[in-house]
Amino acid sequence: MHFIAFSLRQAGEGLMRNRVMTLAATVTMVLMLVLLASLVIVLAGMQAGLAFVESKVEVRAELASGAPADRVATLQARLVTLPEVREVVFISREQALEEFKAQRAAAGEVDLSEYAGYNPFPAQLSIRLHDPRQSSQVIAVLEEERAIVSRIVEQQKSIDRLVSITAMLRTIGIAVLALVGITVLLIVVNSIRMAMMARAQEIEIMRLVGASDHYVRWPFIVEGLLVGLIGALVTLLFLLLAAAPLSRVAGAVVGQLPAGFTEALVIQVAALVLLAGLGLGGAGAWISVRTYLRRT
Repeated sequence: MHFIAFSLRQAGEGLMRNRVMTLAATVTMVLMLVLLASLVIVLAGMQAGLAFVESKVEVRAELASGAPADRVATLQARLVTLPEVREVVFISREQALEEFKAQRAAAGEVDLSEYAGYNPFPAQLSIRLHDPRQSSQVIAVLEEERAIVSRIVEQQKSIDRLVSITAMLRTIGIAVLALVGITVLLIVVNSIRMAMMARAQEIEIMRLVGASDHYVRWPFIVEGLLVGLIGALVTLLFLLLAAAPLSRVAGAVVGQLPAGFTEALVIQVAALVLLAGLGLGGAGAWISVRTYLRRT
């Protein structure tokens, strides 16, 4: 307990003695942690939205006018046997028209079907898959039935684009975080090095009277941990204050899509911010102390 109290006291004195470098390290730490939290939140939101969109994705086979009912039933039964297929629903022309009207009404748009004077929609087969990315076999079966299938509507390209955008954002975010993280690490290293140089004579006296490197090292490592902890707490406070406005903005942007803001995500972000702050602060201090003690 005495050693812990000594380390904390020495670390506090070091932070106060090097106020400018401590402030620079803390501000940069907060910037990096805010970027980290933002990346995790954005990716979680995109992943939740992508999962929601995928659950709604289906392949639609528009049936030719006058297609025999028995052939349509045979095609439907064949599709159901495919391992990729979760459900196949026959939609009559009247049901397709009602779906169109419901979609227009939900969007607050005018029902244009009244001006057409007739039902322009064909009968359809709605094919829902276990995994929207595994539609090739279904498309192949439908292509074989071109005598009764007039048009195949599938949304795989849209899903692929969403997946590509998510992957690109993840890569860019990780690259930016890596650069900022290296910057934070170097600032912490430099801050601890300056603290050690300011106390060079005191450290030399401690070593002359028999203090081990372990005894000399830990106050500075604690100092780095405190920088990381302060940065993490400031970041969490900022995120807490910004949570309500961000939730409103996200709700307005994504509309009916789930934003992915769950209690599990909050715990994950808080834990990640704390671990990243303490990890960078501790690692920077350890590198600086280890280098200094080796040289001396």
